[in-house]
Amino acid sequence: MLKRNPYLKIAEAAGFLGISQNTLRAWADAGRIPVMKNPGNGYRLFRQEDLAAFLKKAAKPVKPK
Repeated sequence: MLKRNPYLKIAEAAGFLGISQNTLRAWADAGRIPVMKNPGNGYRLFRQEDLAAFLKKAAKPVKPK
């Protein structure tokens, strides 16, 4: 049985959030989203749980004017 990798690569994570890869890189570098870097190749890796928590925290109800 194969174990599913809990980490998403930058393209997958950006798609999950509905933003560009460059925006996600900037947010990760600024510390807005938790990120792990693979020590072997330097790739940014994101946990889907962290991305979902970020979306939940960032979501704000819209107040009618």
